[in-house]
Amino acid sequence: MLDKEKWKKKFMAILSLDSHPGHISAGFAVGVFISFTPFFGLHTPLAIAAAFILRLNKLTCITGAWINTPITVIPILGLSYKLGRVLRGLPPGELHLKGLEWHYLEKHATSLLLGSSILGFIAAILSYFACYYLVVRFRQKDESLAELTQEMEVVGEEIE
Repeated sequence: MLDKEKWKKKFMAILSLDSHPGHISAGFAVGVFISFTPFFGLHTPLAIAAAFILRLNKLTCITGAWINTPITVIPILGLSYKLGRVLRGLPPGELHLKGLEWHYLEKHATSLLLGSSILGFIAAILSYFACYYLVVRFRQKDESLAELTQEMEVVGEEIE
């Protein structure tokens, strides 16, 4: 079952990371973008690779990659497919799949990749600002974290 206290502690740990709020938010946003891609089973390795290559916060990047859950994956996949078809000048059609493995998805790859890229980009932008707001708001409640965040905002980078 879902342990509410365990998830609350993990969420608080992310919000109180000793890093610039923009750095935390950027990692989360890249992870959210990755979660919208149709490369199921590769989201975590892609998030780790992106975090290393782009020098992002690994924890928040991986967390963002887990945003698209089994409950939301089918509606997002269908919407991505329809959006991709419309952007390619084709009529929006229904996506009929036997499974989420790549060999079932590859004949729809162009529409899926185009649509999921657009939706992922929009979700990444929204998640960046939401995460930034939550980190700053959470840190305002703790005097030492608020002071550290204010210094980071002024300097524009992490303080050692």
